[in-house]
Amino acid sequence: MLSRRHFLVGAAAFPAVSYLSLGTAFAANPKSVLVAAQQLDNMTSLDPHESFEAIGSEICGNMYHKLVHPNLDDPNKVDPKIAESWTASEDGKTFTFKIKSGIKFSSGGDLTAEDCAWSLQRCVSMNKGPAFIITQFGWNAENAAEMIKATDAQTLVLTTAAPTSIAFLLYCLSANVGSIVEKAVVMANAQGEDWGNAWLQKNSAGSGEFVLQVWRPSDTVSLQVNPNGDYKGDLKRVILRHIVDPSAQLLMLQKGDVDIARNLTSEQLKTLKDDPSVVLVRKSTASLNLISLNVSNEKLKNPKVWEAVKWALDYDGIQRNILPMTHEVHQSIIPDGLPGALKDNPFQKDVAKAKALLAEAGFPDGFEIKMDHYSAQPHPAIAQTVQANLAEIGIKVTLLAAENRQVLTKMRAREHEMALSAWGTDYFDPNSNADVFCINTDNSDGAATKPFAWRSHFQDDKIAEMAISARDEADPAKRVEKYLELQKFYMENSPFAIMMQGSVTAACRPDVTGVLLGTLPDSNSYAGTTKA
Repeated sequence: MLSRRHFLVGAAAFPAVSYLSLGTAFAANPKSVLVAAQQLDNMTSLDPHESFEAIGSEICGNMYHKLVHPNLDDPNKVDPKIAESWTASEDGKTFTFKIKSGIKFSSGGDLTAEDCAWSLQRCVSMNKGPAFIITQFGWNAENAAEMIKATDAQTLVLTTAAPTSIAFLLYCLSANVGSIVEKAVVMANAQGEDWGNAWLQKNSAGSGEFVLQVWRPSDTVSLQVNPNGDYKGDLKRVILRHIVDPSAQLLMLQKGDVDIARNLTSEQLKTLKDDPSVVLVRKSTASLNLISLNVSNEKLKNPKVWEAVKWALDYDGIQRNILPMTHEVHQSIIPDGLPGALKDNPFQKDVAKAKALLAEAGFPDGFEIKMDHYSAQPHPAIAQTVQANLAEIGIKVTLLAAENRQVLTKMRAREHEMALSAWGTDYFDPNSNADVFCINTDNSDGAATKPFAWRSHFQDDKIAEMAISARDEADPAKRVEKYLELQKFYMENSPFAIMMQGSVTAACRPDVTGVLLGTLPDSNSYAGTTKA
């Protein structure tokens, strides 16, 4: 555990946080500085066109703006940000964005349509991990300059290879991969043909509320307020300290050494629920816990078996007894908080019904099966409950615990029988999950594209057609309706038992207000945060 003394020594050695060496006055942190304790080791870059880990996405989201931003109160809406308006051509292939005038980068330079075009061209041409979010519109390094261009200082024109739903395009552009960087600054720091990637990994060139001051991997991130940004509060700096142990985070929060703790466990959060000295800010996130049934297994290929498993599980008991304050019951492939998410949870524990379905499938006495699961808690506790639930209907489950990467490697090799795992959404559109759960165009072992459904040998032409129709629907309202229909059908006709949706909590000192948590990490924001 990190002691207060070591925290002070480490902070005092860092010029950006020299105020922390105030000894006994440390607990009364300056009003202008917000200090958060959280795990920071899961990131490799702060270039928004490369970063794809959760914490990196969060930090980039505080430093950069995109053309548009999802409305977090109504996820079926998109709000203007850098773009003030947009139109689509009748053929659904040309999209024109008007860029707001007067926006400044942190350098003081004007943000223009040329910066927007160059930023998207840069993302496509570098083709890093998150680039697929926008290259799915037919853009590549060879055609980017022609299909993504500024026609004047305030006009950006995007051309897609095929007719495209404007809602789909906008949600994809709202991802971090759509961040607008300052062309002149990034080009001035380019090394060879790297598009400034090496420099931007540990520097920033955006128009967001904050600017990167320092990133020391697995130690500290310091953000200072962008003097040309939109932040209107009293903060001058946000400091994120890498504190691995949640118990240490809680102790530092209670002593006033930090203003926010971000990685507290379910048990710790329960103790704080009624504590007036701590304010809990909670938000459901786009992460799902689910059981996958590999339909290549003779025991698991019958849809009646899929239904039996879903009706055997004690969803409410698992949430209440194992996952309070960190998960909620959710049974759809699209997480709550995303556009078009279905909130119905039709399945509940019904042993008689599950047994009857199993008998219809030809297994009146049940069968034996193996289930892989992550070895880190809470997954073993969930797995043991699932084991007990399925035993009640005659399915005898042998549990196989392993590290996350081992379970995922086995699933990617299609070698699991059943697997308890998790899935995180990549971008703020229902297609992000519908694509991987529903569209499996090649079910062979040597398939070029291997979505999540492929791992369990699941291929259904009707489901794929429904997902594609929803993705491409031009009318936003009809598009939502199609996704709702897809989810209802998928619940009843797929070998995946979606069980829970995760949530995140920021535990804050009572003088901290305005912390915003989003469905995806890139919407976690300090833009409206102040300290009394």
